[in-house]
Order: sequence, then C-alpha cells, then structure tokens
Amino acid sequence: MEGRFRNIGTSVRFTYGCDQELARYKLDLVGVQEVRWDKGGTVRAGDYDFFYGKGDEIHQLGTGFFVNQRIASAVKIVEFVSDRVSYIVMRGRWYNIIVVNVHAPSEEKSDESKESLYEELEQVYENSIRRF
Repeated sequence: MEGRFRNIGTSVRFTYGCDQELARYKLDLVGVQEVRWDKGGTVRAGDYDFFYGKGDEIHQLGTGFFVNQRIASAVKIVEFVSDRVSYIVMRGRWYNIIVVNVHAPSEEKSDESKESLYEELEQVYENSIRRF
C-alpha cells in the first residue's frame, strides 16, 4: 500500500492509499479506528470522503468513515460521540441506515473505561431509535 502525505493544520498526517485499496475491494462505506488526529473534519481521498473525529489529548484513539462519492449524497449525519464511538446515518430507499463505529477498550483496561463505553453505546442506541 502506497502512502500519501496530507498537510492538515500545522501538522503533517500520513494517510495510506486507502482509496485505492477500498476501490479494489469495491467497498463503499468503511469504518476505521485509531485515526489519532487532533481535530475532526472531512478530507477527500480519491473517490472517497473521509470523515474523521478527533482522538484524545495524546493523539490516540479516534474513529472515522470512508464514504465513496457514489453514495455520499445519502449521508445525512456523521456524529462523533467520543474518541471511541461514532455513527453515520445514511438515507436508504425505505429506511435510514445507521452504522455505529466502536473502538472498544482491550481486556486489560479498567472496568470504568469499559462501563463508560457501554453507557455511550446505550445512549447512541436510545437516541438513534427515537431520532431516526
């Protein structure tokens, strides 16, 4: 996989040639973890829009979505709940489609961090059922 450098703000970020790999596998929507970028936003990556949320204060974690331009018009909402949880809502033919992207803590992490994640997931679930 070839790499590509992008200058976002004052720091240089390294983005793999994901657009080529995603196109090769004919993927239209992909959730990624460990984005590690300090601010949220959207960048163009070939035929894809990359929506990304900020990681934590030491540039860890962070989630994002690659969305192919073919289906980008169906994106209604991209929400970054925390550095571990995000979701995207897409307009379907009959129903909205909600995809949740979760970067779960590993087994050795504290029980508090795991409980916090489960609370966030429950909140996303409850809010998305009522809202969409």
